[in-house]
Amino acid sequence: MSALRVENIYKVFGRRGPEAVRRLDQGASREDVAPLGTAAVIDASFDVQPGEIFVVMGLSGSGKSTLIRMLNGLLRPTAGHIYLGEDDLATVGPAALRDIRQQRVSMVFQHFALLPHRSVLDNAAYPLQVQGVGRTERRAKAEESLQMVGLEGWGDKLPSELSGGMRQRVGLARALTADTDILLMDEAFSALDPLIRRDMQEQLIDLQQRLGKTVIFITHDLNEAMHLGDRIAVMRAGRIVQIGSAEEILADPADDYVARFIADVDRTRVLQASSLMRPPTVMLPVSSGPRRALHELSEAQMPASFVVDRERRFLGLVHDSDVLEAQRTGASDLSGIVKPGPLPVSTDANLSELFAPAAESQLPLPVVDERHRLVGVIPRVSILKAMAPNESAPDATDPTVNLPWEAEPTDVGPDDGATLVSGGPR
Repeated sequence: MSALRVENIYKVFGRRGPEAVRRLDQGASREDVAPLGTAAVIDASFDVQPGEIFVVMGLSGSGKSTLIRMLNGLLRPTAGHIYLGEDDLATVGPAALRDIRQQRVSMVFQHFALLPHRSVLDNAAYPLQVQGVGRTERRAKAEESLQMVGLEGWGDKLPSELSGGMRQRVGLARALTADTDILLMDEAFSALDPLIRRDMQEQLIDLQQRLGKTVIFITHDLNEAMHLGDRIAVMRAGRIVQIGSAEEILADPADDYVARFIADVDRTRVLQASSLMRPPTVMLPVSSGPRRALHELSEAQMPASFVVDRERRFLGLVHDSDVLEAQRTGASDLSGIVKPGPLPVSTDANLSELFAPAAESQLPLPVVDERHRLVGVIPRVSILKAMAPNESAPDATDPTVNLPWEAEPTDVGPDDGATLVSGGPR
């Protein structure tokens, strides 16, 4: 079940909002309905899964801040539904809405919103005070939250005695103290210096992984969105124009607007091996006999092949000349001729981590999972294309490009026990 589900919500500021919604439903533009009201959010739909960091990204005026204010009931939608479990935030009464804000949804604001006359500890404990929790219990919980965000020992200070980054940590600790399932963050790091901002991003990821919170994060910063988001919703002029993972949006932008938006993104921090890899063309089990290995290499027109064990764990590679010699000497399998291959990379390795191993090998990089099983390969041409997607890059299908390990895939028999190497164009 989704942690939160949004269905066709609109927010039009002005007295004639419902009429504007009808016009928008009929195909009118934001500008067309301007005399009726300001259409801030138009027909937005998405769902957020438990434990997900869902980022809403857009430029100023795109509607993202209005959207998040509807997600905690600060604004009521003009039309549509926002489901938190079985409760619809568009229709719940004031008492139920207060309970939702206190128990199920908390928010971290852009400009901290701390109470200046209260200590750091009392600011962090404030959500539990509102809930009527006793002083001793709420302060103990707040101490735990401050420790999580790296502010242990700062509880007796006033907000004015802290740096901007530390004040933002207090805001985050306050949200953690509330212990709600969903955490809303509205441009929470945008007022911070770049180094502090990066540190806060890493801390948020660490906290989310440890606590399993569902986070909805609003930002106008593309690199921040790409770094934080499990999925990203891109907004333009009140509408969501694309939803997908960072890699999906980079690889297949929905329109020219998204393509321009992502043009300057740091791809080395976003793209991972899992998005660049392709199935191996040939993969030999170590138990294969030399005759079969030579047949597979000949069919694939490849001088070498990666080798795996019965569990498909990566062992290394064999060269055709060594396989031929093993056949001449009567070897029963490939175990005696396996040599170290290119250094394997993990599926979550960033593009920047692939440069060094790719430069040291003429073969595609083997990609392995957490159990060291071979799950794919990455030819160097794929790395070049990922770095310069809008510029001229070597074409793996161009016969003039010297990529001797590349070949069209061949079928691998069902008794192979695994699939192995190359990584030619598919």
